[in-house]
Amino acid sequence: MAGKKTFTVEENETIDQCLARMAKEGYMPVRRMEKPVFQEVKKNGRTDVETVRQQITFEGKKRES
Repeated sequence: MAGKKTFTVEENETIDQCLARMAKEGYMPVRRMEKPVFQEVKKNGRTDVETVRQQITFEGKKRES
């Protein structure tokens, strides 16, 4: 997997900021992946699982100079 790196959009970061960070390090996005982040919540004596947010990750490929 030479020349590839993954970048995760941080909690207080926009997608544009993450893409700018990738470009600054010399990578271009080639794939976007999303997965849900869950949290257990107790309601009326029951434990339910709720989706809190989506975690977005980009796979970047090293730009050729």
